[in-house]
Amino acid sequence: MTWVNAVIQGILLGGLYALFACGLSLMFGVMRIINLAHGDLALLGTFIVLVVSEHVGISPFAALVIVLPGAAVVGYALQYGLFDPSLRGGELAPLLATFGLSVVIGNSLLEIFSPDTHSLSAGGLTTASWRISNQLSISALGAVIFVVALVVLSGLQLFLSYTSLGRAMRATADDAVTAELVGINAKRVYAIAAAIAMATAALAGTFFGMRSSFDPTLGTAQLIFAFEAVIIGGLGSLWGTLVGGIILGVAQTVGAQAFGASWAIVSGDVLFLAVLAFRSGGIFTAREVRT
Repeated sequence: MTWVNAVIQGILLGGLYALFACGLSLMFGVMRIINLAHGDLALLGTFIVLVVSEHVGISPFAALVIVLPGAAVVGYALQYGLFDPSLRGGELAPLLATFGLSVVIGNSLLEIFSPDTHSLSAGGLTTASWRISNQLSISALGAVIFVVALVVLSGLQLFLSYTSLGRAMRATADDAVTAELVGINAKRVYAIAAAIAMATAALAGTFFGMRSSFDPTLGTAQLIFAFEAVIIGGLGSLWGTLVGGIILGVAQTVGAQAFGASWAIVSGDVLFLAVLAFRSGGIFTAREVRT
């Protein structure tokens, strides 16, 4: 039963990783940008939710109502102010631009909030759980995060498949030049994709802050987990992102169960390297985004 519990906890953890990764996957699928600032942008959302909830006196869930639209606006502005100019500079320029953005955000958070750890209160969800047996229990907060991940990824998939804007995103992802010839504004499509990516990153960062303590240095770690989930599932594949996040989460919790807590992260890294070695394109292709 202990192993079953480890697998269940890994699946729930995978929901958080999938939330972190879906914005990264969307930006690559639509814009072909690997955003190295994704983890720090998510962490920025976490700290903004902290500030809003503390100063306004509302719960982090209520603060999301304010922060998520703001995150979307930031993503929209970043596309026009940073991502689009870097796209014109060749393949290396977006990596350098987003790396620089990561450094600026990380150091700014460190300067403003210091290295102290913080946490977000999820109220009763923090400690609530459903006990199945003496050795098996399901965290209420973990279950909520997993359900939200399913809803977000399903919503994005339906949006891309059945709306005119979603079809425009898929067309732009396939061939931006041809898409513009038939009247699609590729820059606007890219900006909307960036807005969605930043909003989902802020949502993931908020749940991360509810699940564990955080400090300004953790952006890079969240980027690594998101990147590993995307690679395992398949670059640009939304459903692959969910599967990749679950597989990564299970690898970490099972590794911790088998070898000790200190081996949790290493177990996920080893799985990531194995996927790169034997199936470099990931478990799924990017069909979900482009078709």
